[in-house]
Amino acid sequence: MQQRSADRLARILDAGAALLDEAGYEQLSTRAVADRAGVPIGSVYRFFPNKRALVDALAERNLAVYAGRVVARLEAIPEREWRAAIDAVLDEYLAMKRSVAGFALVDFGPPVPVAGQLDEEVNRRVAGHLTELLSGHLGRAGGGAFGDAGLLRTVLVCVQAADALLQLAFRTDPAGDPDLIAETRVLLQAYLARVLE
Repeated sequence: MQQRSADRLARILDAGAALLDEAGYEQLSTRAVADRAGVPIGSVYRFFPNKRALVDALAERNLAVYAGRVVARLEAIPEREWRAAIDAVLDEYLAMKRSVAGFALVDFGPPVPVAGQLDEEVNRRVAGHLTELLSGHLGRAGGGAFGDAGLLRTVLVCVQAADALLQLAFRTDPAGDPDLIAETRVLLQAYLARVLE
């Protein structure tokens, strides 16, 4: 029974992601999601009271998938090799942006902020996950020289800067402007070199 429920939830989220790519957030409806997923509308409402809740769940799933992909990449990179680790983090984001349904519009947060919720909150959540995943590669496992708060602040600066630049890169070119992506990589590497070396 639990497996059937999990499968149904995955179908609903997959349907929502595909419809986001096709029609955008404004045109997304729970009815269309139910039809695409091949489930009764009541099944959608059992999991999600509205499309915003569905999109929030999709963003959470995206973050979990992204973290898993980053972990898999980091396992092949020796600790303290922070440049390769940062490249892996950026490359996995770009790969998902280009290939995962719905990710272009809903990466780790909804496309339309809720009153009182800022994009910075999403970036803080992402930075928290990345800080945990990258602590060894950034040479600061266990707090290190500038402590947990300093590492989190450093990663948050990187996430905020990369988010703004990558949004621009994908507005400029649907596949991501390669020059802006290259500049994003340079900016991250230069900032971290100043902090870590």
